[in-house]
Amino acid sequence: MVHFGNDWDQVLKGEFDKPYYLQLREFLKEEYTHYTVYPPMNDIFNAFKFTPYHEVKCVILGQDPYHNPHQAQGLAFSVPKGVDVPPSLVNIYKELSNEFEDYQIPSHGCLVDWTKQGVFLLNTALTVRAPTANSHKGKGWETFTDTVIAKLSERQEPVVFMLWGGNARSKKALIDTSRHLVLESVHPSPLSAYNGFFGNDHFIRCNRFLKGIGKAPIDWQIKE
Repeated sequence: MVHFGNDWDQVLKGEFDKPYYLQLREFLKEEYTHYTVYPPMNDIFNAFKFTPYHEVKCVILGQDPYHNPHQAQGLAFSVPKGVDVPPSLVNIYKELSNEFEDYQIPSHGCLVDWTKQGVFLLNTALTVRAPTANSHKGKGWETFTDTVIAKLSERQEPVVFMLWGGNARSKKALIDTSRHLVLESVHPSPLSAYNGFFGNDHFIRCNRFLKGIGKAPIDWQIKE
């Protein structure tokens, strides 16, 4: 049984007994037995373990985990210290340095500092077979993560959702936009960042919104 050790356990109670999830679990058992799958099994649910439901202030939605060795750690866009910063995250840092004059671009790509402040780094699929992007798409993860997004939308306390790229933006339909702030743009990947990710001011707009509802803004500066 999946156990997060915080209030996500109650919020998602019963989800892991549903037929789609039991099927997904059997699929994952086979995949982890016969192939290299990322992230390591114990890291699949790190986003939930690091950021309890009631503490979520901002959701950054990714697609699926990095599919090269040592990168994926169960947090969208994040990689462990000592691993090269992937191109999309390089562009996220560039945008932050554009938005905040004193922003220092970190030497690493570990975003755990954000998760401790209420930034929920969720991928729409939580596993991937190496070395193929989207290889676990359509196996059941989307049903699970759509439920997670809908549960966050049900919260009375407003949340900021950052939806970058077509895959993430398709989830807007799950969110009550009358209560929550939805920020949309193209994906930060090198293929699209210059078509509207740079200059989107999402990080400033997120903090402005949080201040407006009496919440502490996110300190986006990553410690070395």
